[in-house]
Amino acid sequence: MIVLIALIALLFAPNSLSQLFDLTIKEVYDVVVPIFLTGTVGIAIIVSVILGRILERLGFTDGLIRLFVPIMKWMLINPTVIIPSIYNILGDINAAGKIAAPVLVKANATKDEQKIAVATMIQSPQSFATFVLGLLALTAAGINLFPIIILSIFVPLIVVPFILSKTIYRNTRKVDLHELPRFTPKTKPLETLFQSAKEGTELLLLVIIPAVAAVFFVIGILKFIGVWAFINSVLTVTLTYLSIDPASGIVSILAAPTLAVAQLAEYASTIPPGLVVGSFVIANSGLPLSVIFGQMPLTWRECSSLKEKDVIEAALVGLVIRFATAWFLGFVVTPFLVV
Repeated sequence: MIVLIALIALLFAPNSLSQLFDLTIKEVYDVVVPIFLTGTVGIAIIVSVILGRILERLGFTDGLIRLFVPIMKWMLINPTVIIPSIYNILGDINAAGKIAAPVLVKANATKDEQKIAVATMIQSPQSFATFVLGLLALTAAGINLFPIIILSIFVPLIVVPFILSKTIYRNTRKVDLHELPRFTPKTKPLETLFQSAKEGTELLLLVIIPAVAAVFFVIGILKFIGVWAFINSVLTVTLTYLSIDPASGIVSILAAPTLAVAQLAEYASTIPPGLVVGSFVIANSGLPLSVIFGQMPLTWRECSSLKEKDVIEAALVGLVIRFATAWFLGFVVTPFLVV
């Protein structure tokens, strides 16, 4: 069937294939080359990974874990549910799953508690680069950074497990951990520096750029067949209603939140502050959708007792909460935070 369709297309519209090819190349090139390869965003990603690994080496992750674990115990939830979210702040969402999911299993976390861990992890930035570049956008919009950081990054780590443990995922129990795992690496300072630079480069070249290229390739195809304009208009109306800048919001959802906040920083001073805050919140999450439907289910299926559909379900619950958070902070809270 595919061969027949291709032959018919070549017979009646011989230029269609070349036009499609040219359009998709331009769509991918306009994002990948000037922004990631020759622009500052690519370097910012590498530098942010270096900074994140240095903070991790100094004990930042372990400090946060020991701060939040007692709160989970007070809420009668297995304290290990918070570990993936904390690790995700400085690490990345794939490493958080691979490293933290076995910890939950070892601590006998129930399936509901593992789902809480997944949903809560969606509230944290999937890349430290996204967080750092997002701060630039907030600064450009004249927004007080400290309340937004606390309300969008740290408060959800407490509120989301509490709400889910009382509503959807109620099979939770208090567990006393006699020994918390340590996440501060013992690498030497120079080794940490160079390894993190290598990790940042690999993240850029092997994860972010391929994902961006794949998504914008599909967008190019949708433009070619004439349906992207309709899809884009629907997303624009929906995101604006949720207090999210449509341009950066679409990029966060479909391609790369890191790219979204990098672009947002360039024009943040020209749009309403509420849209900037909402965009910052939604970018600092488990998005894009390729992570939620692809990378996370694969990682957690291998490292936990959850099935792929369980992971996707919990991730979507977390994403709904994240969109609600973006609307609340962007529409309700932001007017009180503009400098």
